Amino acid sequence: MDNQSNYNAFRVEEKDGSYISSVKKIPFTTLKKGEILIKVHYSSLNYKDALSSRGNKGVTRNYPHTPGIDAAGTIVSSESEKFKTSDDVIVTSYDLGMNTDGGFAEYVKVPEDWVVKLPKNLSMKEAMTIGTAGLTAGMSVLRLSEMVKPEDGTIVVSGATGGVGSTSIAILKKLGYKIAAITGKETEIDFLQKLGADEIILRKDFEEMAKKPLLKPLFAGGIDTVGGVILENIIKATHPMGVVTCCGNVASPKLELTVFPFILRGVTLIGIDSQNYPMIYREKVWNKLANKWKNNQLTEASSEISLDELNTKIDAMLQGKLKGRTLVALKQ
Repeated sequence: MDNQSNYNAFRVEEKDGSYISSVKKIPFTTLKKGEILIKVHYSSLNYKDALSSRGNKGVTRNYPHTPGIDAAGTIVSSESEKFKTSDDVIVTSYDLGMNTDGGFAEYVKVPEDWVVKLPKNLSMKEAMTIGTAGLTAGMSVLRLSEMVKPEDGTIVVSGATGGVGSTSIAILKKLGYKIAAITGKETEIDFLQKLGADEIILRKDFEEMAKKPLLKPLFAGGIDTVGGVILENIIKATHPMGVVTCCGNVASPKLELTVFPFILRGVTLIGIDSQNYPMIYREKVWNKLANKWKNNQLTEASSEISLDELNTKIDAMLQGKLKGRTLVALKQ
């Protein structure tokens, strides 16, 4: 810990109903059994972090707080039998950055069960470019690919320009799948085609499909990131024995469906809970992302900022003006 008693962290404080965020010095605390202290090299800015930074109690209940749902760094102190000092590691999701102080700090303390060793063929910067969104995409592709093969037909991906959707398309393309991308952004069609989408479906057209219990089978499977009517129509338009994964509800958490897609076509719906997904899957996905699924385009499209620049970037994200992945580099 470089003989320090304090370290820098991006702290959000509640004062008279307002939320103020700034870089502050905070003290180290004692490790309990099974905990590790990580010297953070990189974190990344996610939408949950932006909400937490502005006092969203649905993300973070109590303040002061340090956001940052992703972190990559080196262990400097360990009370764990699983990890030792000098191990390079990744921590994403669980409660990190939500109600447990997160990665927008020079150091982060976490339970051993939240930690994955950094794969050999992956840098910390690459890991944070992938982050929770890329891990969620990897989990979705892994579960779908266990049951649906490229020769079975087209895979449809919703929210295609988002972090989960775009990474899913890139991975699916590497695996040889034919891909249909659903998007509400007509200006991003070229981007999606370069990413690997074979077909572009406009969201408004897909939402307006016939209100029937079953639709014409169009897809061998799907990766849905938005929920609502989009997910309903993906399920209803999936081939017999097809597989659909779902991981988001930005459109709606509700589904208005009959059981017909499931009992007449044998469609399987798999939920992806990246926050608490089993470690056996996390390790498998991270190793695939470091090797067979590796995508250098993601790193090339990212930008780096310091803790001091976070407030400006958070405002831009909440205004919908931020593009690409924003990495937080902890220069120490």
